[in-house]
Amino acid sequence: MSDFKQTPVKHGLPDLSKSMIWMLSFGFLGVQTAFALQSSQMSRIFQTLGADPHSLGWFFILPPLFGMIVQPIVGHFSDRTWMPKLGGRRLPYLIYGTVIAVLVMIFLPNSGSLGLSVTSALLFGALMIALLDVSSNMAMQPFKMMVGDMVNDKQKSYAYGIQSFLSNTGAVIATILPFVFAAVGLSNVAAKGEVPQTVVVAFYLGAALLVFTSTLTIMKVKEYDPETYARYHGISTDANKEKANWFTLLKEAPKAFWTVSLVQFFCWFAFQYLWTYSAGAIAENVWGTTDAASAGYQAAGNWFGVLSAVQSVAAVACSYVLAKIPAERNKQGYFATLLLGAIGFASVFFVTNQYALVVSYILVGIAWAGILTYPLTIVTNALSGKHMGTYLGLFNGSICMPQIVASLASFALFPLLGSHQGSMFLVAAVALLLGAFSVFVIKETHQ
Repeated sequence: MSDFKQTPVKHGLPDLSKSMIWMLSFGFLGVQTAFALQSSQMSRIFQTLGADPHSLGWFFILPPLFGMIVQPIVGHFSDRTWMPKLGGRRLPYLIYGTVIAVLVMIFLPNSGSLGLSVTSALLFGALMIALLDVSSNMAMQPFKMMVGDMVNDKQKSYAYGIQSFLSNTGAVIATILPFVFAAVGLSNVAAKGEVPQTVVVAFYLGAALLVFTSTLTIMKVKEYDPETYARYHGISTDANKEKANWFTLLKEAPKAFWTVSLVQFFCWFAFQYLWTYSAGAIAENVWGTTDAASAGYQAAGNWFGVLSAVQSVAAVACSYVLAKIPAERNKQGYFATLLLGAIGFASVFFVTNQYALVVSYILVGIAWAGILTYPLTIVTNALSGKHMGTYLGLFNGSICMPQIVASLASFALFPLLGSHQGSMFLVAAVALLLGAFSVFVIKETHQ
């Protein structure tokens, strides 16, 4: 097989060609487009449908809650799956997730156009968000696991760097689409309770991109069969068939799993507030409005899309730099990216000029690059091939749990801080600063 530089050793993953490493993650471009549309437009959609800003936390609890449940299940069952006609172990779940996600991306932005009452439209939108997160998690998890399955330690930083690059490229595409569509003449305002066409068409295009990129990965990637996988990882072919109690696995997890999870808690707590309050904070601080039906608010929503694209471009550039940093400098790089991100979060509270916010979101993008590059590299290097998918699914709890905690905490923090959405960025800055300093408790190990 030309994509693999086979070596005569019995144990140890071979080097992969760069083209194969790209194909392992190419579908991540489409999956992240779906995620970025969800994260950048969800607050705008729900406030447009009539949600009270005080209640936004309820809607933002659903995605991480479902992610925390779905990803370990996908990991658990894909460890035990071998379906060669559908691609192997992980790819069948990519197929299932993609189909469901595409359907949801068509229905979600039309929640306000179905003739439903405000309450019914919000409930329908919440259901669609939950389904989108379930399906996106099903589609996303295989990419993380295939890198863990097929890429050796020497190439893993490069592989996750490519995944970060594709992830952020998808985010750039997703977040800038409404702004572009408004520029070419699509309506950026709509009747009260309805979502503008700029957002609706962005979701349609995102669905098409998800189908294209996922199909390309499915066609080009051939996963290792169980015997080859076991040989390369130095485990028995029956190792992943053994019963795996999740609590036992967590108890036996390497120290790196838990120390990185601590850092993750602070990081994802901070980013949950970015996604929840950015549109409202920008509308209030820059456009001077809190009316979700106003043209100023919708302009702020589009500008947040541009800033999200700026964040992603910064993350792409930073990911390239991080991929060049030697592995022994992982902790220093991780710390530096999070520290700069904390400065960026804090600045959003003070800035009232829309163009000055570009600098704020560049700093946030640098932190995002660190969050996407370092955790999986450190954790997968510490794991053996046994129960790889289940462990990575459980590790997703370090992403989902802090988002749930942040959403629940918002019900107390938001009114305590005067019900100003911009104030929540100060809380996020403190959380990310704590994440930066907790990096130094990580003890890296290699299997």
